[in-house]
Formats: sequence, C-alpha cells, structure tokens
Amino acid sequence: MNKTAAADVVDTPATEPDTPVDQPARSSNVDAIVSYFESGITPADAPGELGIELEHTLVHDNLSPVSYSEPYGVEWLLGQLEADFPSTTRDPEGDLLGVARPGEAVTIEPAAQVELSAGPYRNLDEALEAFEAFERKLSSVLEPHRERALTVGYHPSAKALDLELIPKRRYKFMNLYLGEKGPFGPRMMRGSASTQVSIDYWSTADCLRKLRLAFALVPLFSLMCDNAPVFEGAPRTHELVRTEIWRYCDPDRCGLVPGVMDPAFDLRRYAEYILDTPAILIPCRKEQWCYSERTFGEIYAERTMTRAEVEHAVSMFFNDVRLKTYIEIRPADAMPVPYVVAYAGLVKGLFYDAANLDALDELFAGVDGTAVEAAKDALMERGYEAEVYGRPVAELVDEIVRLARRGLAEDERRYLEPLARLAEQRVTLADLAEREG
Repeated sequence: MNKTAAADVVDTPATEPDTPVDQPARSSNVDAIVSYFESGITPADAPGELGIELEHTLVHDNLSPVSYSEPYGVEWLLGQLEADFPSTTRDPEGDLLGVARPGEAVTIEPAAQVELSAGPYRNLDEALEAFEAFERKLSSVLEPHRERALTVGYHPSAKALDLELIPKRRYKFMNLYLGEKGPFGPRMMRGSASTQVSIDYWSTADCLRKLRLAFALVPLFSLMCDNAPVFEGAPRTHELVRTEIWRYCDPDRCGLVPGVMDPAFDLRRYAEYILDTPAILIPCRKEQWCYSERTFGEIYAERTMTRAEVEHAVSMFFNDVRLKTYIEIRPADAMPVPYVVAYAGLVKGLFYDAANLDALDELFAGVDGTAVEAAKDALMERGYEAEVYGRPVAELVDEIVRLARRGLAEDERRYLEPLARLAEQRVTLADLAEREG
C-alpha cells in the first residue's frame, strides 16, 4: 500500500499490527451488529419478496469501453435518465453518481458499470416488466450514439487497469487497498459485472439456515450463470472467471464467512468477523470518507457503533453470500434479462418453499467450507463434467431445477425455462458465446 498517498486521509493513526488493542465497547458492538441483522426478520406470515440487481457494461459499437467522463459517457447517461428517475445522488464536487425513483435505483460501479437495483418483488411478472423496461430505455438513449449496454460477467475487450475509475472517493481507496492484495481486486472492481438476488428471512434460525444453504449452492449457481467468455481482453482459460476473481480479491472479506457452514455458527460469530477485519474506509467529517487499515473493532474500540456505521461496515464485505437486513446471493454473472428473471425464479422456488429447504438440507448434508471451495476448483476446471459434493454436478443441477419448479406457483414456472434449457443441454452462456465467437 502507498501509505504516503493515503496518509492525509487516515482518520486515526494505525496501530502496529502486532499490538493488541483493548476494546471496551466490543460486546456492545457485537450486540449492535446482531441487532442490525435481527431487524431484518420478516413477519412469519409475510410473503417472501425478492430484490434484484443487474450490472451493465457500457461499450461502443466496436466493444471499446465507455467511460464515466467522456462525451456521451456514463455521467451523461445518468443525466438522460434523470427525468424518469428524479431522485439524484451527487458527490461533493457535483458529479452525478446515481438516479432513483420508488422501487428502482440506478447507480454506478467503480469503472462506470451501470447497475439497476429494483424491488422488492412478490412475483416475477413485475420483475420482468421492470427490467425489460429499463433495457429498452438504455437502448433508446445509447443507440443513437453507437453505444450499447451489455450484460456479461467481464468486460468484453478491455484490461481492468485500462478502465477509468469514476470520481467516487471510496473507490479510490478501495482500489489502493485491494490493489496491494494482488491483481484480482482491481479486476473485480473495474472489469466484472454481476446479477444479485436478495431474499427475506423469518427468524434468526431461518436466516442462518438460508445462509448455510446459499453458500452450498454458490458453486452451482456460478456454473449455471457463467457468462464471462473473455477475461482481460482475451478468451478465458477456464470456466467461472468471476469465481477466480472473487477467490483472490481479498480473502479477508470475500468467499465464505468463516465458520458459516458449521451448524453451531451464530450471528455473534458473524458480528465478530466484521469487527476483526480491516475497515479500508470509514465515514469521517473532514473528507466524507477516510482510509484506515485498522479493524472495525479497533476503530470503534471505545464506543458503540451507530446503525449507519454498522451498515457501512457490513457493506465493506463482499462474500459470496452477504447478510444485511436480507440475504444477498452474489455469485451469478450479469446476464440478459430473461436469464436474470429465471435465476430469480430459481432462488425463489428454492428458498421460499419449506419442503425445499428440507430437501436442500438433505442434499447438502455434511457439506463444509472445504467442500465448497473444492467444488469451485472442480467447476473452474471441468464445468458440467465435474463432480461436486461427491456427485456429478449435472445431477445436482437437475435436482435443484426440479425443486425450484416444485416450489414456484404454476404460473411462474415458465420463467425458469431459459436457465433450465441451458442446464439440460449442459452448457452455459459463456460456452455459447465461445462457440459463436
């Protein structure tokens, strides 16, 4: 890390790594984080809802990148969307960073990937309508200027370090910190794009169960939603490109939450994990965001974190499955809208049906963190020909598709078909792109 470059924005001097720090407020901070998680518990009689996020990579017709600041770039695009999304977010310098309306927010990722976050949705009809409408709007704005919004897992032409960062202070410091961890942090920030689906939980026990099952499903979801045929400007050398990126991005805050597959895992252990991880960024009065390599526990050693501080701390973790006041399932690549809605239907059918949760418990009995990581290795190497959790992965994929169909209402099962057809053919969107390319 270039500490000199960051020194003027460090909120408090860092403690030497081997110096223990007393944390009188540690217990109250664990309680604050647990309370934050528990505030997401949904009444047991409430219908399960879905939040969906889809990131887009903007390119010119020749597939070269569209930056934030260029003429007809992403800042300009946000301005064109403002009439339909009148609530705006700007940085202190006045740069436009996001637009929103009730139920939908358009934000930008570090290298100007455009994300639509929408919902929550009770049914897939509403989700499909909203996301298709957004795609039409993007096309109508971009096409006259020979630009396109792609939904792919990794930039189709550029190397990550050649992509311009947007003028957002937190991304500058994240790029510095993660860049010191290795090349994959900047590649995650700048080159990748994802689909994320969020689900509700009805109790602490339901939350922990769904977390464990979602982590077990991560390798399978990654395979089914693999849509990154190009990596760093060249054809990929293995399947599941984003799986490798996230594995080596920052082990402190990516991949599995430590111990989460242990049946004895609880929310207090999750809270302790958050407190014991370097913060990278903390809110500060002087500069809005300040850099720090200290852990959250050290930073808030003397006082209890506010809810806003807890929310920020949680947002600085990028695990395959992330707990906020909902469960965010994160491994899928960005995909065209029909596949996004199919993926949302897959998640809905699996996690909002009590019998399916029991079936998943049985299907993944004995799966631990080591098995999850081994599954990722096997799938990166062999794809649909791999064995996962002691079985051919194709059989496991068939089973989760079958369960999801059973868990959905009859009028929503049709939405599964785009992903179900790929699974039946034992191919991915990335495979198809390679064949066409």
